[in-house]
Amino acid sequence: MNSRQISRIFIFFFLPVMAVRPAFSQREVVIKLGEGVPAISVAIPKFVVRAQSPAAAAAAEEILQALQDDLKHSRVFEPLPKSYYSYIRPLNPDQIFFKEWDSIQAKVLFAGDMSEAAGKDEIIFEGRLFDVRSERLIVGKRYQFGKGLARYTAHKMADEIMKAYGEKPIFTTKIVFVSDRDGNEELYMMNYDGQNQTRLTFNKVIDYMPAWSADGSAIAFTSYRNYAAGLYLLYPYEQNAGKPRIVPVSTKGTSNSPSFSPNGKWLAFCSSMDGDANAEIYVSTSDGRNIRRLTYNEAIDTAPCWSPNSREIAFISDRGGSPQVYIMDAEGSSVRRVSFGGNHFDSPAWSPVGDRLVYVSRVDNVFDLYIHNLRKNEVTKLTESNARNESPCWSPDGRHIIFSSNLSGTIQLYIIDYDGTNLRPLTSKGNNKLPDWSN
Repeated sequence: MNSRQISRIFIFFFLPVMAVRPAFSQREVVIKLGEGVPAISVAIPKFVVRAQSPAAAAAAEEILQALQDDLKHSRVFEPLPKSYYSYIRPLNPDQIFFKEWDSIQAKVLFAGDMSEAAGKDEIIFEGRLFDVRSERLIVGKRYQFGKGLARYTAHKMADEIMKAYGEKPIFTTKIVFVSDRDGNEELYMMNYDGQNQTRLTFNKVIDYMPAWSADGSAIAFTSYRNYAAGLYLLYPYEQNAGKPRIVPVSTKGTSNSPSFSPNGKWLAFCSSMDGDANAEIYVSTSDGRNIRRLTYNEAIDTAPCWSPNSREIAFISDRGGSPQVYIMDAEGSSVRRVSFGGNHFDSPAWSPVGDRLVYVSRVDNVFDLYIHNLRKNEVTKLTESNARNESPCWSPDGRHIIFSSNLSGTIQLYIIDYDGTNLRPLTSKGNNKLPDWSN
């Protein structure tokens, strides 16, 4: 089930009277964490279940595990080992002995409470995060949800915790990608952790190169529905999601590689609409109108990607003899080459902060991912394998990168931290590629 289609989950802020002690009051916490900052140790003991139904107990276990996984994945928090909890008494949300939690080195404590909604087949989950030393409430939320929404509830709670620390939440974001698992290359969507993989398009032609709009409501993609490559818009949360709309730019020539600007105003893409045999880069308004051509040369210019401030576009061009990474202003001026070395570059993607590009480079016939620090002009190799690693995309918080690789033999999607650690697969069925992460 998609998060925007959920109609039976209710979210409430805690009132002050729900704090553990009268002195506890919710406060705003803005702690922007950077590289090199140690992760915050968090205790997440078993939740108190005040209901007798098996459904409530099962939901408690599911939320607990998902919340632990989310916070671990964040790189902001480090959940304490479960063995630590054996040294202190079980958590009682109504009377918390903070000194005991401090004794096992917990900086923050998460207390969960499960109950049943009166007269409804729904569950109530109350989650509160405390600062252990000051014994104060950092953030608290109350959720009421129905069957099948426990995991989504955990992601919502994890997002609230990240926002309380001034961090970009990613746990309810979506990833769109291309898969042939059902026999044809179609668009699919999944949660950030690879769960809930859902097919979006159903046809007999190839759909590929999906890109999320800035607000996450639409997906632009390339399709051969009219026997030539054209751009289409899909609205996955609308009732007619299975009926993509053609973008006006597709009435001329062939078009592909769409990329929405982060400010939501523009759509960059490649096209041969002016009769050129080679691809050029164009920009239109986000609805595909008011088209402007940005590049004019005999080389192939492709793979446009917007900077976070929507003022620059990174792209690939072979104008220097081999495909290299270039950057230009949004108007097409100030073109400069930023990649050197290697004989084939592809798929540049700008980090959310705007200080780095990740891209593919072929060295000795091996395709790997590299991160280019634009401020320091330093390049770091991200992947190290004999596999073909391609199509990188940043997470909205800039801490993770998703990409495709044939590391396992078939082409699958993997996620890796920006420093090259914590590699893990997200897909396993068919061949999967060309991921894009919503904001």
